Amino acid sequence: MVKIRLARHGQKREAIYRIVVQEASQPRNGKAIDELGFYNPNTDPATIKIDVEKANEWITKGAQPTTVVRKLIKAAAMQA
Repeated sequence: MVKIRLARHGQKREAIYRIVVQEASQPRNGKAIDELGFYNPNTDPATIKIDVEKANEWITKGAQPTTVVRKLIKAAAMQA
């Protein structure tokens, strides 16, 4: 099963997340099929940059977004 989820990067206590399309059996920071954008919760307000069209394309192909990623995609669509 293909999922759209967060991959954690950055330093300790200063996490930056990439939104990636990945096989569900892969580890969190494992090899990704595609990268859709990033999320930085450390800024005020949080920085969300996602290619919404590409994300919707993956969802129509059957990729399942996690609950957090679903909220981030919705927030990014509102900003654009």
